[in-house]
Amino acid sequence: MYMDALVDQEDLYQEMVCQLWKSYHTFQGNSQFSTWMYRVCLNTAITYFKKDSKITKTTFRLGEAEHQLKSEENNWEIEQQLDYLYKAIHELNDIEKALIFLYLEGFSHQEIGVNLGISEGNARVKLNRTKSKLQDIIKRKGYEF
Repeated sequence: MYMDALVDQEDLYQEMVCQLWKSYHTFQGNSQFSTWMYRVCLNTAITYFKKDSKITKTTFRLGEAEHQLKSEENNWEIEQQLDYLYKAIHELNDIEKALIFLYLEGFSHQEIGVNLGISEGNARVKLNRTKSKLQDIIKRKGYEF
């Protein structure tokens, strides 16, 4: 989900697995293992974006399997809307992107806070500000639908 090109997906996946292996000893059991693992992978992705400016230019797309519609016309309209959304998301900074992706994945404010290492209240405030910023970008670029 975070990388467009298959090669970039594989590189990021390999980096995430490596970081999980290296940091496994830091898991203290204070949260579910899956939450800890997700946080390590998210932090790895953010670091990966910062290391290579080429990667930050990659557009983000949802997997094709997630959006199956009956009508081709509706499918095209949804695709166009998703394209606009991801173009707008691409203009956010790395932390804002992480907030939006966690939100889109259905995480609660508390879970977002845990994954990003911030309080639930801070996650709520940052997410609301990021959503407002995203709306402004969509309006400014004429992406409204």
